[in-house]
Amino acid sequence: MTHSSSQRRALTVRNDFSPFGNKLIQAGYVNTEDMQKALVESRKTGTPLIDILETITGKQLSPDLLRLYKKQQLFELKILYGVESLDPEISQIPASQIAQLIETLIPIDICRRYRLVPLSQNETQPPSVLVAMVEPDNLNAKDDLDRILRPQGIALQRMVIAREDYDQLISQYLDEQAKKEKAQAVASRVDINEDLDIIANLDDAPPEQEEDLGEAGAKDAPVINLVNKILAKALQEGVSDIHIEPQEEYLRIRFRKDGVLQQAFDTLPKKIVPSVCARFKIIAELDIAERRMPQDGRIRRIFEGRKVDFRVNTLPSRYGEKIVLRILDNSSTQLGLDKLITDQDTLQSVRDMAARPFGLILVTGPTGSGKSTTLYSVLAERNDPGVNISTAEDPIEYALPGITQVQVIREKGMDFSSILRAFMRQDPDVILVGETRDKETAKTAIEAALTGHLVMTTLHTNDAAGAIARLDEMGVEPFMVSGALLGVLAQRLMRRVCSECRIDYAPNQAELARFGLSTSQDGDVTFYKANSLRPDEIQERRASNTLCPKCNGVGYKGRVGVYEVMRITERLQTLINEGAPTTLIKEAAIEEGMKTLLAYSLDLVREGYTTLEEVERVTFTDTGLEDELKAKRKSSLTCRCCGADAKQEWLDCPYCLTPRFQD
Repeated sequence: MTHSSSQRRALTVRNDFSPFGNKLIQAGYVNTEDMQKALVESRKTGTPLIDILETITGKQLSPDLLRLYKKQQLFELKILYGVESLDPEISQIPASQIAQLIETLIPIDICRRYRLVPLSQNETQPPSVLVAMVEPDNLNAKDDLDRILRPQGIALQRMVIAREDYDQLISQYLDEQAKKEKAQAVASRVDINEDLDIIANLDDAPPEQEEDLGEAGAKDAPVINLVNKILAKALQEGVSDIHIEPQEEYLRIRFRKDGVLQQAFDTLPKKIVPSVCARFKIIAELDIAERRMPQDGRIRRIFEGRKVDFRVNTLPSRYGEKIVLRILDNSSTQLGLDKLITDQDTLQSVRDMAARPFGLILVTGPTGSGKSTTLYSVLAERNDPGVNISTAEDPIEYALPGITQVQVIREKGMDFSSILRAFMRQDPDVILVGETRDKETAKTAIEAALTGHLVMTTLHTNDAAGAIARLDEMGVEPFMVSGALLGVLAQRLMRRVCSECRIDYAPNQAELARFGLSTSQDGDVTFYKANSLRPDEIQERRASNTLCPKCNGVGYKGRVGVYEVMRITERLQTLINEGAPTTLIKEAAIEEGMKTLLAYSLDLVREGYTTLEEVERVTFTDTGLEDELKAKRKSSLTCRCCGADAKQEWLDCPYCLTPRFQD
């Protein structure tokens, strides 16, 4: 008896395949062996089955087969979770309806954290909201949703949604929001020329009359409008600092955006300096008459419906008072370690440390490197009704619900150490100390960590290993440090190269060697350069409507974190107790698996996040490069002298007798 080709394929179908798999084999799209391989690979990596099949066969699935796959997938999800499944192609949900529910009921950060989308709200009694979830059995998601919905008397109804459908729905919402924000920014773009034309009527004043002119001019409408527009433009552009800098012939205003200072406006006339400085001092509630001493103040404003704080500092300089404002905008920062840390191993290390019941975690880095955002992200993940979290801060940068936050007031005797001692009588589980500046604060924090509390604080050091030496300089005994310390997280922020206008770039061998790279290992990597334009080029592109809409000619847009996590192992504890130098501690940490700041930043270059120029600006040092090269030599199984293959247990090359671990 003979069979047709289709009959033979049907006879070879294995019973352990799904109906979709059987259909693919019967249709001749894939054979049994490749189908089995695809299933194993999909289960191992989590990659969608159809993506693996298309890679193996080199053929795309037909629309009919795709529809069958989707139907099978939704059926399996329905059986797995015991709730109805959502197929957006059949049950079409208006995008405006989803947007309204996100903006009024379930915030976007909850949707992204737990991969869920609100679909509809039923107003009939009892009211309820229908939510599609990638993981309907996620208890943390259910708890957070209940905290939002229960006070409003709204019941939760769940459906399951495929991951790719969720990604599509949430991306549509985010894209629409981005378009709205861009349109609003264009509509409300700040123009200060009108106010400058009016201010131009101010007469020049001799030095002895400047104080009167400043105090009077500060209350004029043009000066008020000018200062308000400076603040508004800074918030629109997402800057971190505003610099008001009197020069000999003019007033310069610069914004720090993505970590780099940029000219915000054309230079302003010198005559408006007293009025502008006085206006800033008035709204910061500072003494207008005091011009010989630095002053600190604070401004609070409402911008586009959100509260924004400005931390203000004045400093007498040769040509007038320089004023710097640090913007503290809670709403512009998305908390979440997964949004900050791109490397999964580093992310898991930080989460493992943060999940410990007691111990000390140090976060190090210069001012403006994102330390506070990282710590708040850890607190947001630990924030739970069963955990008592207390923070001592100067100032309080983010307001977190459910957490006790205390402002340092040194004039009243409330410094970090005194607040920390008070926390110890408040039954805390997790304690955040904004900054460890002295021996008393450091010892109190370590004592708290040794007595059953998780303590997190910041230090100003260049790298993770340097934190040990810094504590030693403060006078903290090594045995206390080694006993309490869980780990140190050093970090920096680098600018992201603009994905719209970046330029492919092939560095030569010398450029690669400068960063410890080689053509043999990194020859297939696509490197990028930023398409950064000069001010005159930006004006020309803007006039011809060819300016990059994403970065506006800067070449970079946004920032990405660079991290170095030093977990304290038994070997490192021994070195700390022995008072080992920083170089030895760092070398041991690298051998124990620590990825340095330089190594992390070079990985970001390989992944297309940033450029070699940014690496050189932010993380590159000669000592850092030497540490990397030393680590490579110690982990290499090739003799650096004769090139012979070596074995891990060999200390010297048996062919040329070159020591493997010689520095």
